[in-house]
Amino acid sequence: MATREQVLEAIAQVVQAGESAAESDAFIIRDVVVKELQVSLTVLSNNASVQSTLETALSAVLAPLGIDTIHARFRPLEERPEASQASVGNQTKQPDNAPGSTASEPVRGHGAGMEEHQLLHPDSGVQFIAVASGKGGVGKSTVTVNLAAALARKGKKVGIIDADIYGFSVPDMMGIEERPDILNDRVVPIRSHGVQVMSMGFFVEDNNPIVWRGPMLGKMLRNFFNEIAWDKLDYMLLDLPPGTGDIALDVHQMIPHSKEIIVTTPHATAAFVAARAGAMAIQTEHQIIGIVENMSYYTCGNCGEKDYIFGRGGGGRLAEALHADLLAQIPLGTPDNHPSEPDFSPSIFKENTPIGQLYIELAEQVIARCDSESAET
Repeated sequence: MATREQVLEAIAQVVQAGESAAESDAFIIRDVVVKELQVSLTVLSNNASVQSTLETALSAVLAPLGIDTIHARFRPLEERPEASQASVGNQTKQPDNAPGSTASEPVRGHGAGMEEHQLLHPDSGVQFIAVASGKGGVGKSTVTVNLAAALARKGKKVGIIDADIYGFSVPDMMGIEERPDILNDRVVPIRSHGVQVMSMGFFVEDNNPIVWRGPMLGKMLRNFFNEIAWDKLDYMLLDLPPGTGDIALDVHQMIPHSKEIIVTTPHATAAFVAARAGAMAIQTEHQIIGIVENMSYYTCGNCGEKDYIFGRGGGGRLAEALHADLLAQIPLGTPDNHPSEPDFSPSIFKENTPIGQLYIELAEQVIARCDSESAET
């Protein structure tokens, strides 16, 4: 039985063959679904004569794989003069037109922002900060999005790459529902709370899981750097998956000059496991900016007493073990946001709230440490 990857590679042959056709014969293949010996897909084209030609071409490349039925839905290719929705981009989707999908070459060319490959250059002027943890559930993504928003509130140009390809959560946490546009053949990051955002979540329908092996993850991560029309940035935050797996290693290899923030809870076990992420940073010569202890305590709304429900001291012990500073102790809390608000987010604290101010203080420390290092070099 043919695998999805084999089917996509076969369809890519048809896509590549069509690249030399006249503009009036242009087409896009998307929504590829493989089920046993059947393949379903959508073809976008404004030329009705393309249908029979494509059906023949698809049959020719898929029949050798054992595919005996092809369900092709033909729809008009809608275009806009300046940008087109990423959901109708210029390559076969895996999934939904993600940059660098296996079925065809990733989006190429130059957008309105930084030139391709410039972002990863050591002299780009961008401060890369990977936010890591040893285990899931410690609030690493919450820290990432709130630190990014706080840096933006301090006037910095900030981007987030949701590098947790399997467990992407940044779009939902930031209240992002729209899909990115394509401008000059490059995907344009969504802007939310003054932050440029890119996530695998923008290219997946209905919260479907990503079932990929390690090399696919690294390829997608690299495309998030090279194939996206990032505007000028001062800081790029990477929300890493928990642990020390493929993505963390790829980040260390791709961005040897990146810095790291390690997130833990006060619980002894969480701090113990987080030390592994810190040890990896040290081994790969990534500077650890400091430790953020999340969910440090809960403040009673009635009496104001602090309840240390996850224990105490985990962040301090981790900082000591890694010879780093404890930058912040963030309490448990829920943002006082309402869906009717224009910039609603379920996870970002408003600047004028106590927790929002803690993130502002964290951002100020991050800026000071990065500026200090830049001055020294």
